[in-house]
Amino acid sequence: MAERMLGVLGGMGPLASAQFMLRLTQLTPAERDQDHVPAVLWSDPRVPDRTAARLSDGEDPLPALLRGIRGLEAAGCGAIAIPCNTAHGWFEQMQAATRLPILHIVDAAADELAGQGLAEGPVGIMGTAGTLAMRLYQQRLDQRGYSCLVPDEAMMQRLVTPAIALVKANRVAEAYAPLAEVAGMLIRRGARAVVLGCTEIPLGIAAGPALPFPVVDTIDALARAALAWARPAG
Repeated sequence: MAERMLGVLGGMGPLASAQFMLRLTQLTPAERDQDHVPAVLWSDPRVPDRTAARLSDGEDPLPALLRGIRGLEAAGCGAIAIPCNTAHGWFEQMQAATRLPILHIVDAAADELAGQGLAEGPVGIMGTAGTLAMRLYQQRLDQRGYSCLVPDEAMMQRLVTPAIALVKANRVAEAYAPLAEVAGMLIRRGARAVVLGCTEIPLGIAAGPALPFPVVDTIDALARAALAWARPAG
């Protein structure tokens, strides 16, 4: 099974990584332990802040990311999933440094949109300021026929960024109201669905009532992509 052992490059943040492992387990059609996907979680919360690295000359996280990749290679993993959207700003450098395929979280989100019957049109994107500034979703979704609506800078500073910080501080329930407000605003602006493009955001949204419109949980999307890799059809 070594060639189908999943490596999880995590710790960004720790709760999101733990939720990914939980959802990977819960989404697996299994009747016994041995039916689940072998996985190794490398959870290193010491990875420097990705948004700070992109927006304010913070410490480069790439060396820490590559250290984790080397650890997963040494553990015998066959592919890598990274349950952190902003870390995908270093996707090309990480992929160039390993022979292992890295499952791209934006591609997983796009597959989820298609699976919900949304093959085109405007979608809302919520994420860190770093993810939005790097246009990780805008560039990749545009190639698949989507257009992206994002919160304005004022809403990012007042609502989204503080809510993400609340989840990282284990004050998850407090994050629901600001995140739900922003998601609703994107729908009112014309989005057909909202992509929760930071792996802290689904945790905050799950702390309150279900939103009355389609959303893409990028933790679940990446877990399904990992399952598709581990259990290829045919």
